[in-house]
Amino acid sequence: MTCSRPGAASRNVGDDVAVTFDRDILAPDDPSSPDEDTHLASRASRRSVTLGVSLLVTALLAAVLLVLPTPYAIRAPGPTEDTLGLQGADVQGGAGETSSGGKSATALPVVEIDGAKTYDVTGELRLTTVSVYGGPGGDVLLGDVLWGWGSRERSVQPVEAIFPEQTTRQQQQEVGQAQMAGSESAATVAALTELGYEVPATLTVAGVAPGSGAEDVVEAGDVVRSIDGHAVTTHQDLLASLDDVDPGDDVVLGVERDGEAQDLTVTTAEGDGRAALGVYLDPVYDYPVDVTIRPGDIGGPSAGTMFALAIITKMTPEDELDGAHVAGTGTMSVDGKVGPIGGIQQKLFGAVDDGADWFLAPADNCDEVVGHVPDGLHVARVATIDDARAAIEAIGAGEGADLPTCS
Repeated sequence: MTCSRPGAASRNVGDDVAVTFDRDILAPDDPSSPDEDTHLASRASRRSVTLGVSLLVTALLAAVLLVLPTPYAIRAPGPTEDTLGLQGADVQGGAGETSSGGKSATALPVVEIDGAKTYDVTGELRLTTVSVYGGPGGDVLLGDVLWGWGSRERSVQPVEAIFPEQTTRQQQQEVGQAQMAGSESAATVAALTELGYEVPATLTVAGVAPGSGAEDVVEAGDVVRSIDGHAVTTHQDLLASLDDVDPGDDVVLGVERDGEAQDLTVTTAEGDGRAALGVYLDPVYDYPVDVTIRPGDIGGPSAGTMFALAIITKMTPEDELDGAHVAGTGTMSVDGKVGPIGGIQQKLFGAVDDGADWFLAPADNCDEVVGHVPDGLHVARVATIDDARAAIEAIGAGEGADLPTCS
């Protein structure tokens, strides 16, 4: 017996092709297959369900992955603050903002000077900051990390590259506040010295670095009075004397201990660009002018250069800025040296976001600046307080194009 369809060659039942195959290959509108529409709809429905379930599972998995904590921290542009303005008064949401609309209910000058004549200034000198997400007490999610990796403004790093191990967020904040206090003092001394004032200092030893040449020689509580026979009456006296010493050389340190004068021989070591004594000092300065700095909720040492410039600018009769908007960063030593800082790439973007046209960058950070300057921002390289002051004078005079830059 045979089974056939119109137009097809007949086949015996004993052939290898089953009868049901003939129905399967019929066209959908073939009148000999009345159940075909139902059959196809059923298969399409099953495929839709399978696809929907797969997409749902994929979406759920992606959502779970994006909210997983990671061992990373993210640096991002932080708020900036005009050191010539009022603390917390910036509409950008700067540190110390205490009321809606970007205005502080009790706004006070970021830098306030008493005991000397000050002058009106136009323009801005903005300190810049970095916002750090993650670290002790806070996790960064995978979604944030992926965003950070794809952002020109952000930097993703392992937590331990930013925060020391075994430290809490509170400890980090305390360290930052201590660094800020030291930065304010150093900036004030450097600025007043630049303006021609002498700032006497009492330098008391707070501690001795283990393994240094001062160990078992100098004691906590010793007051430094001289070095190699040169009197030390200012902090700069001590640093200037060390500039003339090669690391590894011996120096004679004159100290006052328990009311008696003693001469101690100390072998120096390599320090921050100069010979170091291996002691920690607790300086007390006798300021000839009262300077109050209100940094708001900002920690760390990197605002020193901008604080020093603000003091100098306010006490200078000429309006050196002449309306220019300048931002910058850098530590400041008491003898006027600008030091490197972290997060400069994020600070560049924070500066341009808040309207700065110029940025003062520490010379030692130039390698990190090249290739990361946002459009519309000009960078001037500075290594000393003299460099920084000359830079704002040139910018205010419209001669910034001749300033040294990072290249």
